[in-house]
Parts: sequence; C-alpha cells; structure tokens
Amino acid sequence: MSDFLHSTALWYLVRGSGIVALILLTGVVALGVATTRRWQAPGVPRFVTAAVHRSVALLAVVFLGIHVLTSVVDSYVSIRIVDALVPFVGKVRPVALGAVAFDFVVALVLTSLLRARLGFRAWRIVHWFAYLAWPVALAHGLLMGADAGASWNVIVVGACVLTVGAALAWRLQAPKTAPMGGLV
Repeated sequence: MSDFLHSTALWYLVRGSGIVALILLTGVVALGVATTRRWQAPGVPRFVTAAVHRSVALLAVVFLGIHVLTSVVDSYVSIRIVDALVPFVGKVRPVALGAVAFDFVVALVLTSLLRARLGFRAWRIVHWFAYLAWPVALAHGLLMGADAGASWNVIVVGACVLTVGAALAWRLQAPKTAPMGGLV
C-alpha cells in the first residue's frame, strides 16, 4: 500500500478525477440551466432532463470525493485533509480555491438532501452557489494543475468554458417565468 501512496498511478488518479469532476460539473451547470429553461429533447418527457441533471450531479460528487481523497493521500504534494476542506488554511493557495468549490458543492448536496425541510426558496438561494462553484473549481484546476498548459487540457477547459458560457447566455436571455414547483 505504501508503494501506491508514492506511485505515479495515484498522481494520475488525482489529476484524472479532478478533470473528470470539472467536466461533470460543467454538465451539471448546463443541465441545470436546461431544467430551469424547461427544455426537453423531442419525444422525451421533461422530467428526464431533471433526472439526468441529478444523476450527473451525483456522479460529479463521487469524482470530486475521489479527487479530494486522493489529493490528501498522495504524497507528491503535501495536502492535509483540513487544507482540502477549510479554505486558506494551507500553504498551497490554489488548494484554497478547490476547498471553496468543494464547500459550495457540499452545501448544494446537503441542501438538496434537506430540500423538503428547507423549502423551495431557501434551497434555490443556496443552489445559486452552483454558478460560483464552477468558476472557482475551474480556477483551482488552472492554477493547481500540472497540466494547465497542456494542449489537451486547454481544449477540455475551453470546451467547458464554452459550454457553461452558452448555457448562461441561454439562461440570461430567458423570459422571466414562475418557478417550476420543485423541478429546478
């Protein structure tokens, strides 16, 4: 087990789970906008978009958890569990951005689990933090990642930025409508 903690396989798992989490979080933001806009694919009921949004969000949380856990376990960079959970307590500043994004995601998960008790308005206010969690996570990856300048990473990050940018432009041009009564 000790060899694994010092292995390049663990280092690749840290990096890979981080980029997969970013891609999935990008999908979550885009699907959240699609749900808010009441979009549906032809021939598919609208609730499917919301269900896919929740499923992708759950998968993103799993990969985020793997990323955080492997970052702490990996001996290449010294990141303590408190550094990964509490922003700005550690020595590596880009980790703080990851902690901020992680805390936003944890708040989203907890409020989604408690949505029935919180009420729609409180849940939705916290859910707006998704729009903050994504760019903070993106900045974390760009500043912390060893692959920030690699062409494949620039393409992946560029695609994520274009996807979220297009979704937000679509969201902002939407007419004001009444809340969807629980699907958003």
